[in-house]
This record gives sequence, structure tokens and C-alpha cells, in this order.
Amino acid sequence: MKNEVKHMAHSSYRCEYHVVFTPKYRRKVIYKAVRRDIIEIIKKLCKEMKVEIIEGEACPDHLHLLMSIPPYMSIAQFVGTLKSKSALMIFDRHANLKYKYGNMGAETSGAEDTSWTR
Repeated sequence: MKNEVKHMAHSSYRCEYHVVFTPKYRRKVIYKAVRRDIIEIIKKLCKEMKVEIIEGEACPDHLHLLMSIPPYMSIAQFVGTLKSKSALMIFDRHANLKYKYGNMGAETSGAEDTSWTR
């Protein structure tokens, strides 16, 4: 939840980050089935890494995420892991993208905007 102070054994924290992911060359390729898969994959990976998604929005050419990341995990470590694992999972589900766009780590075509929270 936004503005919530979280507690660990010997500390309290509120580390919220606004992260934006864009496909290579900002191609407008985040649509339909791929969009649903990307949202599902990101939620799954965040849950595994104990990161809370406060808000998120998928636009045709980028993703906005507001996340609460625990202080023991660096933002660079988290984003690197999220990008690499999600790219592999997306290409497993949508193998045609690898050939269509090369090894860029994202999406396909259609239309609609999607917002999500936890």
C-alpha cells in the first residue's frame, strides 16, 4: 500500500521507486495477449523477489511501475534480475518475437491501455 511504513527486525523503511521499462527503439508492441503475459510475468517475479507493486500501467510503447523494494535489495540488482528473467519468460511464451524484433526482451501488436495494482 502507498505511503505505508514497513518494518524489519531492526528497522523501518519506505523505499518506493518509479521504474519505466521501454522496448528497444520504443516500438509500440505491448498489446493484447503479450500485454497480459507481461503483466502476469512481472507480478510473478515481483512476488518471488518479495517486491510489492503499488501501481502499474502498460502503455503501447512502455511500462510504468511504482514499486516498494526492501532496503536489503539494490534497485539495480532488482531491475537487472526483472529484465533478464522477464525477457526469457516472454520469449518462451512468444517465440515469434525473437525473430521479428531480435533479442530485445519484449512484446507484439494490437491496442488498449491497461492499468493494474497488486
